[in-house]
Amino acid sequence: MNEQIVARHWLAHITPKAAPAVATSTVLILARIWNANGAEHSVGNAVLMTALSLAAAAAGACASVGRAGDPVIAGTAFAASGALAFAGVAGYADGLPLPLLLWSVATAGAYGLAARYWRTDRRDRVTYERHVSDRREERAHIERVETIRGTTQVEVARTGAAYAESLAQALTARAMLPGFDPKALESAGLPELPERRDAA
Repeated sequence: MNEQIVARHWLAHITPKAAPAVATSTVLILARIWNANGAEHSVGNAVLMTALSLAAAAAGACASVGRAGDPVIAGTAFAASGALAFAGVAGYADGLPLPLLLWSVATAGAYGLAARYWRTDRRDRVTYERHVSDRREERAHIERVETIRGTTQVEVARTGAAYAESLAQALTARAMLPGFDPKALESAGLPELPERRDAA
């Protein structure tokens, strides 16, 4: 059974693992650029970021409440709320120590949440690979059994044909012997043979 081999590029393996750090680093960089352009000690900007963060958190809470709560929308809203709060503090703060502390906490939290989904994804992938392997083994077993059965039937048919041919040759050779009496064979219980036609 031929199996398709697909080799993933090393970037395809690293990209999901680097995504949380890239996301929090991007927010930190943009917040510090915003700080350099006048967000530092700006009450209006702080109020804006607080309002946006609270609105995103409220949207996440609404999305997660109820029987039909969507965990994807709720998670996205809560992540946006955290990113806005982080960006607001990093943009409003004087120096780098507080933004860097928040960045490390946010990155660790993002990796903690992502690890849960990676573990679930790995478990699902292993389960799927085991299922596919079991199906392949089952089909290979069925194929081997059918091959053995077909080979046996061919061998039985070939042996039967060879036996019939040998019997026909033996009977033909026996009939050619002088003094051969087909009636004696019939009286012994053997099947009736066709009568020999001698040339006139």
